[in-house]
Amino acid sequence: MAGRRRLLPCVGLGLLAVLCWVWVSFASLSGDQLRLDVSDRGAFQPQSALSDMEFASVASYRGPGNSDRRSKRELPILLWWSGGLFPHFPGDTERIDCATSSCLVTSNRKVQLYKRTASIIFYGTDFRAYEAPLPRLRHQTWALFHEESPMNNYVLSHGPGIRLFNYTATFRRESDYPLTLQWLPSLEYLLEPVAVSLEEKNRLRREGLAPVLYMQSHCDVPSDRDRYVRELMKYIEVDSYGKCLNNRPLPEHLEDTATATGEEPGFMNFVARYKFHLALENGVCPDYMTEKLWRPLHQGCVPVYRGSPVVADWMPNDHSVVIIDSFPSPKALADFLKRLDENDDEYVRYLEFKDPRRITNTRLLEGLDSREWGVNDMSKPNYLNGFECYVCDQENARLAAERAYRKAPQKTQPPQRKMASNSHMGCPLPSPGYGDIKDLPADDGWLQIWPQDYWQSLDQAEGLESLIRHNESDPSLLWKHIQNIAVSRARGKH
Repeated sequence: MAGRRRLLPCVGLGLLAVLCWVWVSFASLSGDQLRLDVSDRGAFQPQSALSDMEFASVASYRGPGNSDRRSKRELPILLWWSGGLFPHFPGDTERIDCATSSCLVTSNRKVQLYKRTASIIFYGTDFRAYEAPLPRLRHQTWALFHEESPMNNYVLSHGPGIRLFNYTATFRRESDYPLTLQWLPSLEYLLEPVAVSLEEKNRLRREGLAPVLYMQSHCDVPSDRDRYVRELMKYIEVDSYGKCLNNRPLPEHLEDTATATGEEPGFMNFVARYKFHLALENGVCPDYMTEKLWRPLHQGCVPVYRGSPVVADWMPNDHSVVIIDSFPSPKALADFLKRLDENDDEYVRYLEFKDPRRITNTRLLEGLDSREWGVNDMSKPNYLNGFECYVCDQENARLAAERAYRKAPQKTQPPQRKMASNSHMGCPLPSPGYGDIKDLPADDGWLQIWPQDYWQSLDQAEGLESLIRHNESDPSLLWKHIQNIAVSRARGKH
């Protein structure tokens, strides 16, 4: 917590200091952000909310264990709170028939308070404490879908934030519906032949191409990757494209950022020429791995990686990626990369996984084989549809257990709701990409943004938890609850 105290921009003692911190925590939130839009609430009609909805007539897949013959008006409702993510069209409501049961899914917020609305599904990037659907009804569960970077919402990295959810689909393997390998389409993607031969890479090196590639246009991120790369560039040649640490212009046909971030052939051929790709994620968190890691493996380049501290758990074998944090300093890493650059036999060892017989990681193989969703695979559901079906089956099982308990409480145990834990999402406090946080100047841009955002997110998570505990219906009271918690903490009562 010492790091948090260092970030306080106000100096004071006792209650004055606490109130000062609370003010800073919300200084970045506009009045518009703190006000609740109640337009949907006013239109809510408890028993007839579904009467005006048009139901999609497209039949969905019914699992072999699904014998659910209830009509649409009898099914439990799942509400997608983030309407833009609603995985059905046209219309805003559809029946889904899943592995063992059926539900009605909708993005129409008019059903929020409806007694048949069993669960609300949130998209983590869009989830904001000051916009949460309150009051939280006792009969409803909350489900979280968050496949993106931890930087998008640090509320979810704190216990009070993640415990608000009963079901989760995140990049963490511990979540209920793991999306850990979301950026790896298939095993065949890894086994694709090397795009540029070692002989050609060596020829390009002799002509002046750097051994290392860095291509980023999203600077100033929680992982503070530019600070590390800047130090590394003192000891080894790096060709840096994009907006961050740029020292090379992209070819004119690649200057379109949309092209440079996809897998357009021209872009892929351009980056495949490099022996090493600096693959530093924008956030550091267990199991958070993106195309920055999988793309160079696909192309037959060696990723120099920082992101998930347990990345080795998912690599094809124990010799396919260079892990930055295995080296005591950027200089030590640079010296190692130079040795690999000069030794063909040692370099090609990192590409042996292209032979399927050299893929020895059973966790990776089983993870790809057992996942229920597919990436660009029409034979499997996408992970949005897959997760809503997971929630549907879980909710139907929960509701059946509750009915059984009410019918014969002496014969059955009361059903216990699932609750997410920190292992489902929790990511650590951002730290400098290089050096000690104590050595950073007070006006350092990274220091002023990300550690503060992390701790302010904890304040918001605790505030929302308090709103729910007190059965509040107005999210704009979040400020008041955070202030009360801060005062209580200062008095040693929290």
